[in-house]
Amino acid sequence: MSFLESLQGRPKGACRRSQCEAAPVSSRCTASHPIVRPASRAGSTSPRRRLGGLAFAAVLGLAGWLPAAPAHALAYTIDTVMTGLVTPRGLAFAPDGALYVTEVGRGGGVGAPSLGSGPRAAYLGYTGAVSRLASGVQSRVLTGLPSLANAAGAEAAGLQDIVFDPAGQAYGVFGLGSSSAARDALGAFGAGMLGTVARLGLDGSGTVSPIADIAKHETTANPDGGAIDSNPFGLARRADGSFVVTDAGGNSFVQATAAGVVTTLGVLPPETNPLPFGPPVYQSVPTGVAIGPGGNPTVGTLTGFPFPPGAAKVFAHAAGTTGVAFAGFTTIIDLDFDAAGNLYVLQISSNGLAAPGGPGTGLLIKVDGRTGQRSTIASDGLIAPGGLAIREGPRGPVFYVSNMTAGPEGGAVLRISAVPEPAGWAMGLAGLAGLGAAVRRRRARRA
Repeated sequence: MSFLESLQGRPKGACRRSQCEAAPVSSRCTASHPIVRPASRAGSTSPRRRLGGLAFAAVLGLAGWLPAAPAHALAYTIDTVMTGLVTPRGLAFAPDGALYVTEVGRGGGVGAPSLGSGPRAAYLGYTGAVSRLASGVQSRVLTGLPSLANAAGAEAAGLQDIVFDPAGQAYGVFGLGSSSAARDALGAFGAGMLGTVARLGLDGSGTVSPIADIAKHETTANPDGGAIDSNPFGLARRADGSFVVTDAGGNSFVQATAAGVVTTLGVLPPETNPLPFGPPVYQSVPTGVAIGPGGNPTVGTLTGFPFPPGAAKVFAHAAGTTGVAFAGFTTIIDLDFDAAGNLYVLQISSNGLAAPGGPGTGLLIKVDGRTGQRSTIASDGLIAPGGLAIREGPRGPVFYVSNMTAGPEGGAVLRISAVPEPAGWAMGLAGLAGLGAAVRRRRARRA
């Protein structure tokens, strides 16, 4: 099961074998004739398969993710500010200005307790972590967190996202990719953290205290009515101290209070597959979540196999109602707002994860908060990006993106910041030259 598979699966009904065999090999599904790891987390018998493992075969090989030419906007520069991270995902700034990133880890390797067995096993280890960047210094401040991954240490689920309250207390959400029953059957130390929202001790204590069980809510409430399958992914904190969590496995997003009460906010239904291969419908697969300027949750969707280009959407939830705010994106992995209310959408791929030519690079797209107009901020260098955080700078927002989130090697955080437009410099210099000429002419006339 790949990281994208662990997000969510194929809906009931799956695809027909004849449909898959007629499709390109790189685009076939994994229903009952897998060509890659199965869509569901090992150990689950859910027919609601997760996303195709072909996506991360491409990620780990990188070939399909590299651009033909630089594509990021000329007004921005991209540099690397953190390196050596093991499957980096969520990002957040603490009140003191330090940047924190979650590291999902590489699991525990063959022989460790596992969900499932054989090539589909997900092995439990304690290789997850949280790293910090403060005053230019990178360090790990929390280690030993539970992590599920395959035998190679890839396709991991663990600490997916992180947020802070105004006092600087950190909270995180742990993924799972299975049912709460399968998790509990592991019986291993730390396994109970998976599928929960937890308080994180970043003060050196190393404590992790689960406060809300999202996977258990999927078991008891089953918001979308499908097979029981939970993979909490995105985390946001409201001003009242409650949390909004996307459950990519359950096709839902929920609210969790600090007291551990979990309620369903919205369910994102499957949609008709427009492509000539794959199942009749694809799932929504909610991933990124942010609290909008009005205090309401905004959720992005990845979409399920076969990841139709342009099918990902941004949903807004207000007054108990969820509706489409923006459509036409491809494989959204995270989103966030700047101080001016502009929305920024991070795509893990530009072409779709099952595109015959490869998924392409990631994309960071701005949606103007007043007009809705879209513009690309960055693409070049975004290889399987996984998380987004924004900090206001003197020339506008500065973006921090976790890169290489598909596997345990090469993880980094990129900083994308604005620079003066070359045209702006040229115009400014031309204006100064013109002003100088005018002054010289005036002096000549006076003489």
